Amino acid sequence: MKPVIKPPFTYATALDKVKAAEDAWNTCDPEIVAKSYSIDSQWRNRTDFFTGREAIKEFLKRKWAKELDYRLMKELWCYTDYRISVRFEYEWRDADTEQWMRTHGNEHWEFDEEGLMRRRDMSANDYLIQELERRYK
Repeated sequence: MKPVIKPPFTYATALDKVKAAEDAWNTCDPEIVAKSYSIDSQWRNRTDFFTGREAIKEFLKRKWAKELDYRLMKELWCYTDYRISVRFEYEWRDADTEQWMRTHGNEHWEFDEEGLMRRRDMSANDYLIQELERRYK
């Protein structure tokens, strides 16, 4: 298991933290992803607001039941000692319609002293794409 990347962040450690998040999310495993968040982590995901690691796991289970073939790219936008902001894109196939989608968005993260994310604030937009237009496979 890799060591947790802890703040205060440098440019190099912020890049490492973003890459670690991208890798974890691309597993589509709520248990793996949730380990990066504090027990009482506060989330805003679009219009959903919730708190806690268990709520995160339940949210991710619902998300990946709908968003099939999920593939994500995250890019460091900026950072400070305890905060990181990223832009992201991901592609997925809708479980109900089979329609391919691309989602663009931004996330703002705040970390505790142990390197766990205590706050995640996410905004995103989705749009239809054709399978041939996929960038992330």
